[in-house]
Amino acid sequence: MKNAITRKNLMALTGLFLCFFLIIHLLGNLQLLMPPNEARLQYNLYSDFLSNNILVKLISYVLYASILVHTIDSIYLSIKAKKASGSSYVVDKRNRASKWYSRQMMLLGTLIFAFLVIHFKDFWFIYKFGTLPMDSAGNKDLYGLVVASFQDLWYVILYAISILVLGFHLLHGFFSAFRTIGLYNPKYNRIVKLIGVIFAVSMTIGYFVIPFYIYLNV
Repeated sequence: MKNAITRKNLMALTGLFLCFFLIIHLLGNLQLLMPPNEARLQYNLYSDFLSNNILVKLISYVLYASILVHTIDSIYLSIKAKKASGSSYVVDKRNRASKWYSRQMMLLGTLIFAFLVIHFKDFWFIYKFGTLPMDSAGNKDLYGLVVASFQDLWYVILYAISILVLGFHLLHGFFSAFRTIGLYNPKYNRIVKLIGVIFAVSMTIGYFVIPFYIYLNV
């Protein structure tokens, strides 16, 4: 029991850290919506700063660890909960009291993790270890790689579906994380839920707009 509680708290804390990262990452990616010439220089400069700043590097290691811990803990706790739920012949009536996405957090999380693997392979790995042309300021042209990727409609659709999956994951995960670590009070229950919904919708729309804007305008 104590181990399960510790894992739940760890999953909640890593989840909240990943929520914070989503905000920072989105703010950086919004530079892609600037006019092309300006966006190229600004986004590549931003990427170079993230790649070479020692503090950002340290935070990135925390990010990678958080993704792995959050994923492993969620799988472990889901399997344990399934084993503890008893016979599979019992009629599942949870849909009367909970949303479908709150009952499918492991599935949604697994899809998000698969998307992250693809995302890291297509952008982070190539930027770090591949060969990219330089822009006029002498920085690696990550902007060109992003634009080229989002010229393919199938990739835009894959990205958009993944963002929708992330949005549903956040709808339940944000509120659940606060409740797990004890920051829960019936008086503020609705407020925390509302903040969670606003956060989930904002992240979904923010990330959703970028690939379609690039596909249609760049």
